[in-house]
Amino acid sequence: MKRVTLVDVFKHRITQKYLQRSGINHAVTVAGYAFDMAVKKGVDPDLATKSALLHDMGHYEWYRDGKWDYDEYRKSDIHAIKGAERAHKLLIRLGEDRLVAKEVSVAVLLHTDSYLPFGLDQKRTPLQHVVAKADEKDEQPMGLHHYKQMDRSEALKRLHALDLKIEKFLEDDDELA
Repeated sequence: MKRVTLVDVFKHRITQKYLQRSGINHAVTVAGYAFDMAVKKGVDPDLATKSALLHDMGHYEWYRDGKWDYDEYRKSDIHAIKGAERAHKLLIRLGEDRLVAKEVSVAVLLHTDSYLPFGLDQKRTPLQHVVAKADEKDEQPMGLHHYKQMDRSEALKRLHALDLKIEKFLEDDDELA
């Protein structure tokens, strides 16, 4: 089975639609952080980068009087729930292995605990922890990290480079096994 790449995921129209809302720059940057953290923590970098790329695809836009309302967003936020569903459906459409799609979608679901009445720090798997920490590393106050710009060609260039790193890692890992 051919591996579904980050570039494959990014190019899909559904990904394009939802990453426009949550910020392409943020998604691609978090995927890069997730790769580095995954390698250091012994986590599958393919799962980590896909989860990181898709982690915010459930975002809604909360505006009041034409202005971003961060407080309303934080109060009503369920983006991780919606994003997990979207990520799973997208990966299955792309032909991803069903277990991979499930692991990625659960990592998307648990990348934040902002919608829960309790914390998740001691309950996350290593993959889920990597995605959460990679996201936190790029955060800015008031959600400003979602508004940093990156054009599509730059995103594709970075994701292609990440795909090559993942392929090399997987090849090296196979040789060691």
